[in-house]
Amino acid sequence: MTDDTSPLTGLRFSKGHGTGNDFVLMADPDGARPLSTEQIARLCDRHRGLGGDGFIRAVRSRALPEGAAALAENPDAEWFMDYYNADGSLSEMCGNGVRVFIHFLLTQGLVALEDGGELSIGTRAGIKKVARTAAGYRVDMGPWDFIHPSHAAERGVDSVVEAAGLAEPRPALSITMGNPHTVVALEETADLAALDLAGTPAVIPVPPSGTNVEFVLPADPLVTDDVGHISMRVHERGVGETLSCGTGACAAAAATRFWAGAGAPDAWSVAVPGGVVGVRFFPGADGREHVELSGPAVMVAEGVLADGLLQQL
Repeated sequence: MTDDTSPLTGLRFSKGHGTGNDFVLMADPDGARPLSTEQIARLCDRHRGLGGDGFIRAVRSRALPEGAAALAENPDAEWFMDYYNADGSLSEMCGNGVRVFIHFLLTQGLVALEDGGELSIGTRAGIKKVARTAAGYRVDMGPWDFIHPSHAAERGVDSVVEAAGLAEPRPALSITMGNPHTVVALEETADLAALDLAGTPAVIPVPPSGTNVEFVLPADPLVTDDVGHISMRVHERGVGETLSCGTGACAAAAATRFWAGAGAPDAWSVAVPGGVVGVRFFPGADGREHVELSGPAVMVAEGVLADGLLQQL
């Protein structure tokens, strides 16, 4: 039997995904059950654990130092999204994860949100405002920016990327969405299909905190009915290839829009292996250009960890 004094005894979990980007979630309102890096990695292990691209703990903002900062920014941000990559490393936030996080809070009865209603939540990348829609949720992801603004302005690229399946290194542009992304443009459908993202692509130079790498294929034509269309595969920092990445979709749309130049649309449809998400650029109240991400969120399971797994953890 598991020791009753274990902080994980009786741990309840849920499993959810947004366009195939999947997460293990738990509610810990008072911040009483923090998990170690090793425990999170085991929970997210697809062979010996529950499996997931990341781990999300729902904590009331007042129970965390980072949450206190969120409350200072917006007193309505009652809940904090405590997010970790599948290897247990801390991450700033996750765009698909935000939608799944809100859906988890709703299904657990921790918040109420009608269609068209909006909630503010705390993340390590600042406050995120989430609205409920008929098709899922839309999230104000905040402003985007270049990681190396001077290089972007001068050349439109700031690095090169090497990856298995690419015949040669490709130029890339690094975008921050509160977390780092490096975007590579491809020319042919075969180039996107030929990628082997089991290993980590080499980014030269790599941003200080590492980076997620998006490989983007523009549609032909790029714009239809004032909406830009791109397809994308992604290698997520600390995870590997995933079926979708919300902040990555925003970064990919931002880079493609920048490369397309004047007249590029503000609305984008981003096809990922797990489905399709929407990206929209709009003027924020802070005077900066913000990015909105929209898409579905699905809960697929909930339960209690078995004693055997608790002992392994």
